[in-house]
Amino acid sequence: MAITVFNGTMQKFGAPATIIHQCPHWSVLLRPAQLTLGALVLVAHEPVQAFSELSPASFMALHQMTGQIESALKKAFNYDKLNYLMLMMVDPDVHFHVVPRYAHPKQFSGQTFMDAGWPGVPNFGQINNTDSATNQLIIEYIKACWE
Repeated sequence: MAITVFNGTMQKFGAPATIIHQCPHWSVLLRPAQLTLGALVLVAHEPVQAFSELSPASFMALHQMTGQIESALKKAFNYDKLNYLMLMMVDPDVHFHVVPRYAHPKQFSGQTFMDAGWPGVPNFGQINNTDSATNQLIIEYIKACWE
């Protein structure tokens, strides 16, 4: 299914180019600034700005989406932990930052990816610099691992 209307949060994170997977209620996008390898954004489609305002259908779909995210990222990069952060300080649409966590550096496409915050909270001040070509490779790799 293809969503043709993108909210401001989805646009900020590069939609439609960064979309990995969609369902009627949620989109999974690659976070262009790779905090850690495979960092994603999970964005609700409903025009609400509070988590409690999502419809029951969105909550049910969230269960399925998180299962698919966890399976795909585990298969793709074998993360050690996975953090879901709902910050919504800058981007008001309901969304989560999905941050795979790694105890040790990870290699992908000839690049070393660090988790600068391990074992504490993710360090949003230090990202792994990637270009659009590398990000596209990460998107395609995660898509290939999606079940």
